[in-house]
Amino acid sequence: MQTDQRILLVGNPSERSSRLSCVLEFIGEQVDVITADVAERLTPELRCRALVILPESLDESWLNSLIGRLPWQPILSYGKFDLTASNILGNIDEPLSYAQVTELLHYCQVFGQIKRPQVPTSANQTKLFRSLVGRSDGIAHVRHLINQVAESGATVLVTGPSGTGKEVVARNIHYLSDRRDGPFIPVNCGAIPPELLESELFGHEKGSFTGAISARKGRFELAEGGTLFLDEIGDMPLQMQVKLLRVLQERVFERVGGAKAIQANVRVVAATHRNLEAMIEAGEFREDLYYRLNVFPIEMPPLTERKDDIPLLLQELVSRVFNEGKGRVRFTQRAIDSLKEHGWAGNVRELSNLVERLTILYPGGLVDVNDLPVKYRHIDGPEYSVDVSEEMQERDALASIFSDDEPVEIPETRFPSELPPEGVNLKDLLAELEIDMIRQALDQQDNVVARAAEMLGIRRTTLVEKMRKYGMSKE
Repeated sequence: MQTDQRILLVGNPSERSSRLSCVLEFIGEQVDVITADVAERLTPELRCRALVILPESLDESWLNSLIGRLPWQPILSYGKFDLTASNILGNIDEPLSYAQVTELLHYCQVFGQIKRPQVPTSANQTKLFRSLVGRSDGIAHVRHLINQVAESGATVLVTGPSGTGKEVVARNIHYLSDRRDGPFIPVNCGAIPPELLESELFGHEKGSFTGAISARKGRFELAEGGTLFLDEIGDMPLQMQVKLLRVLQERVFERVGGAKAIQANVRVVAATHRNLEAMIEAGEFREDLYYRLNVFPIEMPPLTERKDDIPLLLQELVSRVFNEGKGRVRFTQRAIDSLKEHGWAGNVRELSNLVERLTILYPGGLVDVNDLPVKYRHIDGPEYSVDVSEEMQERDALASIFSDDEPVEIPETRFPSELPPEGVNLKDLLAELEIDMIRQALDQQDNVVARAAEMLGIRRTTLVEKMRKYGMSKE
C-alpha cells in the first residue's frame, strides 16, 4: 500500500477551504484541494495522510460511496455532517486552533498505523519475513519496526531471550535496507576471547603481536558498505566497549599495531539477551555505549507470549528441514495443542531442534502427542495398541521356528525332533515353548520385564499380556 504524505481537501474551492489550507501549510503540512471528480479516482491502494471533506458542497450518497470505497483512509470533516464510519475520526470546528488541528492529525496518524493491513511490500520482503512467521501482535509489531528502521541507516539494538531470532531480525534489517548488496558480517562477542576480540573487530598489522605473521582485515573492514551484527554485545569486555564507542562516534578506527586511520562505512546492529540497564548499574556495561547503541530498540517476544504462532512456526520449520533434504514430518492436532502448553525456555531455537529430532525419528510420519519426548507431553492422549489375535501370534511363532534365520533351539528332552506317529497337540506345544522361553528370559534378566521383553524381541506390553495369559508372575 502506497502512502501519500499530503492532506487532500475534497470539495469545491472556497474561502473556507483556502483558510484551512493556510493553517495546515503554516504548521508544515502539504495540502491540495481536489474536486469530487478527482476524488472519484482515488483507490484503496493509495492512502494520503488525511482526507478532509467539505460536506456542504458534496452529495450525501456520493460521500457514502467514497467512504465505503476507502475503508483504510483516515477522514476528517470540515464542518458537521451525519455520516458515521470507523475511519471518520472527527470534525474540524471553527474557529481553527493549533491544538484542535494537530490533535485530529495525530488521530489520523495513529489510525494509519493500527488499521494497516499486513501486506508485504515486495517479494524480497515476503521471502525474508518467512523467518519471522506469526500473526501475534508481538511479531507483527517487530515486522512493523523492521520496516520503519531498515532504510534509515540508524543503529539498532535487538533485545530478547536467547533463541527468539535476534539474528533473523538483523538479517531482515540488512536485506531490506539500501545496504543489501553489501556484506552482512556477524560477530559473537561472547564467543571470542577478550584478548583476541580487538584484532577480530579491527584487524591487525604484521608483527603487531606474537603470531601475527601477516596483516589481516577485521570485521569492520570486511563489513564495509554493509552491516556488522554484534551479537551478545553484553558479553563484551569493558576495555573493548571504550574502543567500540569511539568507532561508533567518529566512524574511524586503526588496526592493532597500525597508525593509519581507516574510515568505517558500516551500519551496526547489536543484540543481547542481557538486561543492559541492570549491567550499567552494576558497572558492567558503559552507559554512553548503551545510549549510542540503543538508537532504535527492537524487543523480540519470547515464544511463550506468542503460542498461537506455533502451528505456523511448525509449518515453516518442517518446510525448512525438508528443503535441506532431511525428510518431512506432520503433527496431529493433539501434538500441536501439547506443544502450545510447553514452557519453551529455548524459544524458537528449541522448537527448531525438536522438529529436526522428530524428523529423524519419524521420517515421513505423523507425530502424535505420545510420540513427543516426555517433557513435551502436556495433554493426555490415548495410546493406540494393535490387538493381535492368538491365532496370529501362533502363526508368527511357527514362522519364526521354521524360518531359515537362526532357528530357535528347542530342548530335545522336552520337544520331539520328529513328529511321532500318534501326533502332537501343536497349540499346547507352542504354549509350552513360549512359557519356557519367557521363564529363561526373566531368569537371565533378574525378573526385569522390560529387559526380558527386549531379549525376546517383543514389546514390554506384549510380554505382560503373555505372562497374564499363562498365569505367570515375575517371581
